[in-house]
Amino acid sequence: MTVPRRIGAEDSETRQALIQAAMEIMLEDGYAAVTSRRVAARAGVKPPLVHYYFPSMDDLFLAALRSGAEAHLEFQRKALTSAEPLRAMWDANTDPERTGLAVEFMALARHRKEIRSEIAAYSERLREAQLTALTLILRARGADPSMVTPMALSVLLGSVSRALVMESALGVSLGHQELTELIDRYLTWLEADPPAAPHEQEAPPASG
Repeated sequence: MTVPRRIGAEDSETRQALIQAAMEIMLEDGYAAVTSRRVAARAGVKPPLVHYYFPSMDDLFLAALRSGAEAHLEFQRKALTSAEPLRAMWDANTDPERTGLAVEFMALARHRKEIRSEIAAYSERLREAQLTALTLILRARGADPSMVTPMALSVLLGSVSRALVMESALGVSLGHQELTELIDRYLTWLEADPPAAPHEQEAPPASG
């Protein structure tokens, strides 16, 4: 009879420390540098404890991905209900640590089918949440739907922010300031008070 392998409790502080250690190593040296020994050393525990909580390194990667994804979804929920939701969303997407880690998981996903599926599901949840907020903002601004749609704007801001973070990590910065200023002007326009309807505009002074 095969005895099931024991897995540590999900709410364990040690388990959370191992997940945090794995994410820190990924961010510093890439996903390929994440080994049970390095994770254990960073978390301050013995290597066998890594496999006590995570039978395989893929299990650890999945746990780290889910932890980061849920944290980002919660952060976005707060951002989209703030006074300047688009700017808050842009600031989150251009955060080097947050986006740098996402890029590492995307690289890992090329070799791990389960990671790829998790990222795809998470990305769709993220965009669906953005869609409602962006729809309201663009509608309030009277934006022409044939020129920009909420979903197109969501993909655009996400893609541009990832490109900026990836290039910055390589030491490339040419054009970044100009593009950032362009995005800043566009977000300022989108989040400005919508123009008043004709019947709400102040009536011109009567002629004397």
